[in-house]
Amino acid sequence: MPQHVPSPLRASLPPAPQHSPAHPPHPRRIVFLAHRDLGNRSAGGSELLVDRLADGLTRLGHQVTLLCGGPAAYRDYRVVSAGGAYDHYLRARSAFARQVGDCDLLVEVCNGVPYFAPMWHRGPTLCLVNHVHTDLWQMRLGGALAPAARLGRRLEHWALTGAQHRGLLVAVSPSTAHALRAIGVERDRIRIVHNGVEEPGPRAERSDEPLFVAVGRLVEYKRIDLLLRLWERVRPVTGGRLLIVGDGPERGRLEALAGPGVEFTGHVSEAEKHRLLCAAWLLLHPSAVEGWGLVVTEAATRETPTVAFDVPGLRDSVVDGETGVLARGESSFAAAWCTLALSGHRRELMGKAARDRAAGYRWDRTVRQFRAVAAEAVRRGA
Repeated sequence: MPQHVPSPLRASLPPAPQHSPAHPPHPRRIVFLAHRDLGNRSAGGSELLVDRLADGLTRLGHQVTLLCGGPAAYRDYRVVSAGGAYDHYLRARSAFARQVGDCDLLVEVCNGVPYFAPMWHRGPTLCLVNHVHTDLWQMRLGGALAPAARLGRRLEHWALTGAQHRGLLVAVSPSTAHALRAIGVERDRIRIVHNGVEEPGPRAERSDEPLFVAVGRLVEYKRIDLLLRLWERVRPVTGGRLLIVGDGPERGRLEALAGPGVEFTGHVSEAEKHRLLCAAWLLLHPSAVEGWGLVVTEAATRETPTVAFDVPGLRDSVVDGETGVLARGESSFAAAWCTLALSGHRRELMGKAARDRAAGYRWDRTVRQFRAVAAEAVRRGA
């Protein structure tokens, strides 16, 4: 199994918890408190992770509830809406008391805006962090909204370091763990649980013509506008098509920027995503930051290498020069894109290396790791 945690952090992480006969080995009733359900049209990697954890824990015999904002879908575990997309942050406490009542462990999924669960929930809590939004606040709320960005950043940092001062935090990558350390979270309170991936199933055909795919929610920090600018430099060299897979508030602006050879697919089914990742020559990931970059691993299972920037999260999911290329700037991103597009042999070698590395990431392993941390969180809370 590949070693994913850099040695300074790995050396500091405590060993796997040993169950004591005096305490139940695992919490029976687990509640996730998160921004969205996976069925929400704005759902992304964070929602997929929570869904796979909730579903996997349910299959292991736990009673799992997801308390979220927006619509609640029917699943094998219970999903409860606490209100709208934003007001549910204020209603979460009362919705928990009214519709859930109690649990053995409350898992707060902190994706920027905190719920401050440890301040109002008396039982054990666990904080799940995809990435710390330090620089993203200014990107999302710049200009006239800069004061709101500063407030959001301070609230997020205080929630992770102050409100969570006793409990454990789960980071999805070494990058996220280091970001937590950078804002003051004690090293011995951080546990790393990587994202998993589904078994890929039978491969679809690779495209005969150059086909490049970017997959994700169309929001500012994904930087699809940068990808469209680079495409104007790459297209005369490689030819082919660039597919932008996904939807989001930036779509209209991005479509207006797109030049020849660019297609926007909108939201697609899992089956269609699988087909496109199989057909693609390269996955392109120009994001400014990620927690992990789940689509990188999904592409890897289809033997499709990735070109990305050397940023937090993506430097964990892409092994530079082996499973893809990590660019340090726009010119090196365009150069790597062109070089790999023109070298089928190198793409094939990287694709096979990516597939082999992705074999170490499966959702059942993720669920088992998370379950062990959940048990530890309950013992600490007791």
